[in-house]
Amino acid sequence: MLEYLHIRNLALIEDMSLEFSEGMNVLTGETGAGKSFILKALGFLLGDRLDASMVRAGAERAQVEALFSLDDEDLVIRRELLAEKGRSRVYVNDTLHSQDALSRLRDRLVTYTSQHAQQQLLHSAFQSRLVEGLFPDKSLLERRDALLDELRSIAKRRDALLTRQSTLAEKRELLEMQQREIDKVAPEENEEERLEARRTASRSAEKKRKNTEAALECLYGGDSSGLLADLRAFGRLLRDMAEDDDSLSGTLETVDILDQQLSELAGRLQRLPLSDEAQDLNDVEERLYALAQLKRRLKRTLPEIISLRREIDENLSFLDVCALDMKQIEREEAEAAQNLKAVIEEIVPLRHSLAQNFTSKLEAELRELGFSQGVRVIPEFSPHELWPGVNDEKMRLLWGPNPGQPPQPLDRIASGGELSRFLLALVCLRNDADESTYIFDEVDAGVGGLTLGNLAKKLDFLAGRRQMLLITHWPQLAARAKRHFQISKNIRGEETFTTCRMLDIEARHAELVRMAGGGILGETTAQALGALGGKLE
Repeated sequence: MLEYLHIRNLALIEDMSLEFSEGMNVLTGETGAGKSFILKALGFLLGDRLDASMVRAGAERAQVEALFSLDDEDLVIRRELLAEKGRSRVYVNDTLHSQDALSRLRDRLVTYTSQHAQQQLLHSAFQSRLVEGLFPDKSLLERRDALLDELRSIAKRRDALLTRQSTLAEKRELLEMQQREIDKVAPEENEEERLEARRTASRSAEKKRKNTEAALECLYGGDSSGLLADLRAFGRLLRDMAEDDDSLSGTLETVDILDQQLSELAGRLQRLPLSDEAQDLNDVEERLYALAQLKRRLKRTLPEIISLRREIDENLSFLDVCALDMKQIEREEAEAAQNLKAVIEEIVPLRHSLAQNFTSKLEAELRELGFSQGVRVIPEFSPHELWPGVNDEKMRLLWGPNPGQPPQPLDRIASGGELSRFLLALVCLRNDADESTYIFDEVDAGVGGLTLGNLAKKLDFLAGRRQMLLITHWPQLAARAKRHFQISKNIRGEETFTTCRMLDIEARHAELVRMAGGGILGETTAQALGALGGKLE
C-alpha cells in the first residue's frame, strides 16, 4: 500500500505531504483546486512524463517521493524533474534506476482508473485487450505478436528489395557505361601515389643523367676541345716556357696534379650508375594523364572511382540475382503467414470462451452496481484480416442496460454515469496484484440517486480488500473514508498555492456540509452521513 507521498515545487504545490491509511482515502475540494494534479504527481513518480514547465516558478527542480509498504519490503521511490533541461532522475531505495524499472513496478503498486480510462473503454481495441489479458497462458499471444513482427520485417525487406530493384533498373545503362569507362583504364588501389613517386624518381634520374653527360662533355669536349685537352695543351706550353724560366717549374707541377685529378673525376663520372627509371618517364606521364581524364569524366577522386567500381559490380550482381532473393522472401513470408494462421486458429476459440465467461461475470458486477437484473453484455466478433490471407477477429462489447433494448456498442448508448459504473465493474474483475492501490479519479462522474448508493457500497467493498485513493465531489462517498484530505487553492501575496490538510472529525463534518451544498440541507446531510459513514483514523 501507499503509506506516504511528498510533493515539492510541482506546479502550484510548494511542499505537500500526505500520509495514507489502509482502506479508503478520499481527496475532496472545489473544482480546480488541484485534486487530480496530486494523482498526476503520483503518475509522474511511476513513469509518466511531465514537461519542465511543471516545475514551480523559481525552483531548480520538482520532486515527488513516496513510501510503498509491500508484503516483503518497504519501497522508497523518488523522482526529480529538472527545470533547466526537463530531464528527470529516478531513485528506488536511494539507488538510481531507469524509467523502465518504474514501468515494471507500476502495475504492482497501483491500479489506476480515470475519466480517460472511460474514454479508452469505448474503443474496441481496448475491449479486445481486456479479454486477451485473461488468457491464462500468454505464450500464444506472444507467438502471434512475434509472427506479426516477423511478417512486417519480411515486408520491409521485400519493399526495400523492390525499391532498390526499380531504382537500379532505371540506372542500369548508366552503370554499365561507367563500368566500361573504369575498366578501360583499370585503375588500381593507390596507383596515383605510386605513379607520382615514380615520376619524381624518373625526373631525378633524368636530371642526373643529363648533368653527368654535360660534365663529361665539359671534360672531353664535344664539337670543340674539352677541358682535359685544353689543360694538357696548356701544360705542354708551360713546359716550353719553363725551359727558359725556372720560376714556372712549381706551376707546372700544379698543372700536372690538376690533370691527374680531372682524369680521375672523369673516370668516376663514367662509372656512375644511371637508373632505368629515367627511361619510363613518358609511360608514367601517359598513365597519369589517363587517370586524370577518368577522374574528370566521372567527377570523382581515384579512391572514389575504385569504390564506385565495386559498387557497380555489387549493384549489377544484385539486379542479376534479385529475382532469386525475391523468391526466398516470398517463401519466408508464406511460411510465417502459415504459422500465424495456425496460431490464430488456436486463439479464436479460446478468446470466445474467455469472452463469454468474462461478460457473464461483468453482468453480475453490473447488477450489483444498480443495473437491472436483465442487463446484458455480449461479445461481438467480426472478421478482420490480420495479414493478407490470414483472418482473425475483432471484438467489441455490446450491451443492453435495460430489458427489451437491443444490445449496442458502448459508445452509442452509454452515458457518463453508466461508463463510470462499467469501469468500476471491470476493475473488480481485473487480476491485478493483490498489493496494488486502487486509484479512482472521479469514477462517480455522472452518477446520482440510488445508483450512487450502489456505487458507494461497491467502493466500500473494494476498500475493504485493498487500499483506495478516491477523488470525489459526493459527500455520500467521502463520508465512508478512513482518512479525508481537503485540497484547496490559496493566494499569498502575488503567488498561488495548492495545499492539502488531513481532516479531523470536525473539519470533515464541515467539508461534508460544503459538499452537500451548505446551509440547513447541507448540515442535515452531513449529520446523517456522519452517523452512517466510516470512522476517521
